[in-house]
Amino acid sequence: MISPATTGLIGIFVMLVLLALRMPIGIAMLLVGSIGFAILHGVQPALFMLGSYPYGYAAVYELAVIPLFVLMGNAASVSGMGRDLYRAAYAWVGHWRGGLSSATIVSCAGFAAVSGSSVASAVTMGRICLPEMKRYGYDDRLATGTVAAGGTLGILIPPSTAFIIYAILTEQSIGRLLLAGFFPGILLAALFVLTISIWTRFRPELGPPGPLAGRQERLKTLGQAGPMLVIVIATIGGIYLGVFTPSEAAAVGAFLAILYALWRRMLGGENLQFVLIETIKTTAFVFLILIGALVFGPFLALSGLPQQFAAWLTSFDVPPITILAFLMLLYIFLGMFLEGFSILVLTLPIVIPIVQALGYDLIWFGVLMVIVLEMGLISPPVGINVFVVKGLVPDVPLSKVFAGIFPFWFAMVVALIMLIAFPQIALFLPNSMIK
Repeated sequence: MISPATTGLIGIFVMLVLLALRMPIGIAMLLVGSIGFAILHGVQPALFMLGSYPYGYAAVYELAVIPLFVLMGNAASVSGMGRDLYRAAYAWVGHWRGGLSSATIVSCAGFAAVSGSSVASAVTMGRICLPEMKRYGYDDRLATGTVAAGGTLGILIPPSTAFIIYAILTEQSIGRLLLAGFFPGILLAALFVLTISIWTRFRPELGPPGPLAGRQERLKTLGQAGPMLVIVIATIGGIYLGVFTPSEAAAVGAFLAILYALWRRMLGGENLQFVLIETIKTTAFVFLILIGALVFGPFLALSGLPQQFAAWLTSFDVPPITILAFLMLLYIFLGMFLEGFSILVLTLPIVIPIVQALGYDLIWFGVLMVIVLEMGLISPPVGINVFVVKGLVPDVPLSKVFAGIFPFWFAMVVALIMLIAFPQIALFLPNSMIK
């Protein structure tokens, strides 16, 4: 007779095969989780779970934060906020060596604060920034690498769909996780700008400086970027001060983004259709993953595999930091082949017991995980953001795009090390928020 742990291993193997055959991860988890649960616990309990869990879970009020933040990001995308942000950033730092690239990072960080999506950030800012960098003679490696890396800030700087999924799967506070990503996001954006500065210092021809903007123009562009600042302060500040719950903050942010898009007359016809359809598609995609994880998780728990793996890993006579480093390396490796959400839902049921046994804070570990997922977004051979940028500049070889992201990839490693050495970078805001 096959042991429960062996059944769990077979289930994980079947899951990976289905993913390799391009089955959507939510459906693959539903299929494997329900069959595995039936084998370990009986057919009737499995049918009851499939009949009651999806509706009961999808109807949870706290999950309203997902469609509302997605709606906010889509409305901000069509309203022209990305272009306003880029103009402001360009006016302030465009005269530096590599200034257009630095402006791209700054604007990506700003747009991430209203979009919550890496792909959306890369596409929106890429369409605006890449033609400008090409016009000023920027090297293709620097230009494309900047957009691909800057786009990854979309899942670190709140609001972040990755943080929301992590919070739900680990039963942590969504508000605390969103706040935990704020300072690490600023830190990573600063490291990206520093990377550009160092790169162009030794290779000035890669990013020649642009013209110096006057004081009046700087203040004008800053004022044009003001609506984005209002939305960020209203949402993140409201959560921090305890004025809003995350769901209420998402509703306020979505309302303000829609109001701004209407004021600029950018939400009619095709734009309105785009905003609504993209919001529905993204929400359905995320909810399918969450429901699949809800079914797959109990199957793994019944198999006892996560507990056995945690006991085995923590049995080694090594410092906890060594095991943490091993987990980070494992996630970096997985990120080379799997999409970020897939990594989250597949590994968290196994990894979280290990992290808890080591005594690490789950909020802090969530920030580390998201940074590692960001690294996967620009790591070969998958590198979703790299292929997104490649689609925007079909004349640039893929090898050049990948060559351009490596300096930023190492900047992410530095950010990871700093967060491990100084956890308070991530924990200060959530620990000081008004309860």
